[in-house]
Amino acid sequence: MEHDIISRMNDKFPRMSKSHKAIAAYIADHYEQAVFMTAAKLGETIGVSESTVVRFATGIGYDGYPEFQRVLEEWVKNKLNNVEKVGAKYGKSTQSEILASVLNSDIEKIKDTITNLDPVTFEAAVDAIIGARTVYLVGLRSCEPLAEFLNFYLNMIRDRVVLLKTTSVTELFEQMLRINENDVIIGISFPRYSMRTLKAMEFASDRNAKVITITDTIHSPMNLYSSCNLLARSDMVSIVDSLVAPLSVINALVVALCLKRPEEVRTNLESLEEAWNNYQVYLNDEINFIDETPVLFYPLKKP
Repeated sequence: MEHDIISRMNDKFPRMSKSHKAIAAYIADHYEQAVFMTAAKLGETIGVSESTVVRFATGIGYDGYPEFQRVLEEWVKNKLNNVEKVGAKYGKSTQSEILASVLNSDIEKIKDTITNLDPVTFEAAVDAIIGARTVYLVGLRSCEPLAEFLNFYLNMIRDRVVLLKTTSVTELFEQMLRINENDVIIGISFPRYSMRTLKAMEFASDRNAKVITITDTIHSPMNLYSSCNLLARSDMVSIVDSLVAPLSVINALVVALCLKRPEEVRTNLESLEEAWNNYQVYLNDEINFIDETPVLFYPLKKP
């Protein structure tokens, strides 16, 4: 269903009141629990009135809360049915056929990303990250490993990198309390989009921070508050999100940043290896991290 219940909430999210945004965020992140809740119970859980929940349901286009709950239930059942769809698609395939099918699908996503990612936008993102006082990173649910990967390498390139890790919007805001126009936030989110990530980006935008998003299409709600959209294809191959193309975009960001700051990267890596050696984190015969050129070795095409 192209314009499903979650898409409706995403479309109307920027124009919602604060209480309606809280309801949308909770439902998007906890739909498995929300689908069984009455309007009164949902309101009590979020901290709003039952009538506010009812108005939320009508505000996104339903006749009332009962219809909203019924449509949400259908949407949840459809998500669960993905397991059956995978069985129908791959049930008679050999393991090697499944491997080839999934890898070829990922290759297509990378090719599509190469075609659709704007090089000017990519360069603007690199410059913004280099020029920022503090870089904040947010990626939740299946996007959390991407945020952690980027955090690991950004910390080798520059200081003042903050990985936002939380289970609530309130905690996100607490960690971003000092964000301002000198800072950058990078939000990573793919379908099913995280409302907590979206609210973090809205908060950063309200504080005049530069907002970079890594998401799938120009229609993603993550683009609402971003001036720098890095688009990477991420379709559902089965019940698992394909994050190969987004990870490749992140790799490209890391390489571009290293090439902009080679001396700083060299110094940071030398300090890191010295710490490893001094504290015997690795045995000497297990690591050869730095040699004459400690910058990532990616062959670049000459113009």
